[in-house]
Amino acid sequence: MTDKAFSNKTVVLIVSTVAAFLAPFMSSSVNIALPSIGREFEMSAVALGWVATSYLLTIAMFLVPFGKVGDIYGRKKVFGWGALIYTAASMLSTFAHSALFLIGSRVLQGLGGAMFYTTGVAILTSAYPPGERGRVLGINVSSTYIGLSIGPVLGGFLTQHLGWRSIFWLNGILGLVLVVLVFWKLRGEWAEAKGETFDLAGSMILGLALIGIMLGFSMLPKMAGAGLILAGLIGAFIFVRWELRTEDPVLNMNLFRKNAAFAFSNLAALMNYSATFAVGFLMSLYLQYIKGLNPQKAGLILIAQPVVMALFSPLAGRLSDRIEPRRISSAGMGLSALGLFLLSFIGGQTAIAFIGASLVVLGLGFALFSSPNINAVMSSVEKRYYGVASAMLGTMRITGQMLSMGVAMLIFAIYIGRVQIRPANYPQFLAGLRTAFLFFTALCIGGVFASLARGTLHSKD
Repeated sequence: MTDKAFSNKTVVLIVSTVAAFLAPFMSSSVNIALPSIGREFEMSAVALGWVATSYLLTIAMFLVPFGKVGDIYGRKKVFGWGALIYTAASMLSTFAHSALFLIGSRVLQGLGGAMFYTTGVAILTSAYPPGERGRVLGINVSSTYIGLSIGPVLGGFLTQHLGWRSIFWLNGILGLVLVVLVFWKLRGEWAEAKGETFDLAGSMILGLALIGIMLGFSMLPKMAGAGLILAGLIGAFIFVRWELRTEDPVLNMNLFRKNAAFAFSNLAALMNYSATFAVGFLMSLYLQYIKGLNPQKAGLILIAQPVVMALFSPLAGRLSDRIEPRRISSAGMGLSALGLFLLSFIGGQTAIAFIGASLVVLGLGFALFSSPNINAVMSSVEKRYYGVASAMLGTMRITGQMLSMGVAMLIFAIYIGRVQIRPANYPQFLAGLRTAFLFFTALCIGGVFASLARGTLHSKD
């Protein structure tokens, strides 16, 4: 990295922090608006899940390819164009006249999101040395949780008073701010893998495999769903074989085969996000349908979890510069499991205070897990792999979020079918909710062991 880029560290931190805020703000604000969107377009619970999942699936498909493109051709270029596409798609979503149009614009939004999501952490890691990395990554993660915190409250307010489309207008304006920062303020470029060729075939195989798995989840318990999942898993196997043989793979599989810290840190991230992401979606539906709260009040309750995340993530990041990340993040995973287990007891008469306390426990656990885990991943690889490592971590995060939504949609399909949520099926909805939280608890407990297995890292710094 050039001296010019080193002098540009503050701008890098600002740009990556704004980007880290943007995507979670969009997700959490849209979650609170889903019942309103469902009523306007007469969508079932499963179809509503696709408003969130279409965005996540697109990001998951393109994170690794764009991470590699950024390594080869320049991360700033990929970041900037991604912010531009994301902003345009946000504006397009405001004109949605049908569920299909909205889901389509969310796909385009996911494409842009993948471009800046995968390169943001890589640029930040390139600009800061290992001794400062935990601090700035903690700030970056904290920004993510500030976005998650503001999303439900502001999204609920906007939905209630201006309609759900206003969320996309606001997000487009914020995206425009990011575009201006990147093209007018961010100097320098980062392309440590310049000269390598791009693995188009591997990227296509990976994308098709993820589509198969996620579409299959949405179609279960039908046999066609199981068939698509099997096809997706076969595609994943073919992808791994291809990457091991190609000269310039889009994902260097040796990062997994010869680097236990990298492999187990990514596995821990996958399990953690698979266990926790759907909480916002499920609790938004619960608070508005079962508790009868309006979007604004539901958002005020859901803010408990991300506020705790935002407060404690910088502290956890700083601690991971001095204490082994696996100890901090494993403790965080254990707390997350406890929070999920508490939520598995909710019913129609559950006190709001109990729900809030459970979300606080879950938020503290996630804060202790996330930034130390990111520090572990990025500190376990060479500079030339920062883009791919950031993309892989992002893929684990997004794939976990996608699988979390897939499990939620599958449980809804089993318990209440592909119909709108109405008072007649509230008992089935609650039973499905409790089943989901118990499943997520078990998954989080398994993630504790993956987190502990990563080994020692600070000797490499």
